[in-house]
Amino acid sequence: MSVRQMWKAKIEGTLASKEWPTAVTVPRVQFSGRVLGVDPSLRGTGLALLEFAPGRPTVMLRCQTLKIAAKYPMAHCLGEIHRAITVFLGDFSPRHVALEQTIYVQNFQTAQILGAARGAAIAAAVLQGTEIFEYAPRRVKQAVVGRGNASKEQMARAVMGLLGHGRTLAFDEADAAGVALCHALTWRG
Repeated sequence: MSVRQMWKAKIEGTLASKEWPTAVTVPRVQFSGRVLGVDPSLRGTGLALLEFAPGRPTVMLRCQTLKIAAKYPMAHCLGEIHRAITVFLGDFSPRHVALEQTIYVQNFQTAQILGAARGAAIAAAVLQGTEIFEYAPRRVKQAVVGRGNASKEQMARAVMGLLGHGRTLAFDEADAAGVALCHALTWRG
């Protein structure tokens, strides 16, 4: 009997319970270690370093919004993104780097700029030998807030609640922490 036929029989009520396959549960391995979350942007890249340990609360070790003035050219910005990530990786040796993927944008120049910022971040992680994972913004929001269309304010509140963080995080820092949380919550080792 095919899966489609089994579902049809189940809906019609003609499938005996002994015929329905039982679900196999695979034990989930909980993530352990440090994750650097990155919300890449040319002028305001969010960085958040979180530490996860089974049975202990998640700890934010450091967070930062890398603000770069508009007077600086793109090449300078990319160098600063690379440098900031290299410093985080050198100071804390995270196990993984989790990045937010590029969102759909209608302007090709904006997509190009976001892609370059992501490239600078990825290059820094690769050169340090750190594993990289990428997540779509909707997936991050779904994992952290429970809704894929959550606002930046909802994301920031959810991240602060999950981390038990007293200080209000800037949106870029909250997004970066959200990417790190998404990685730890959905990671399959």
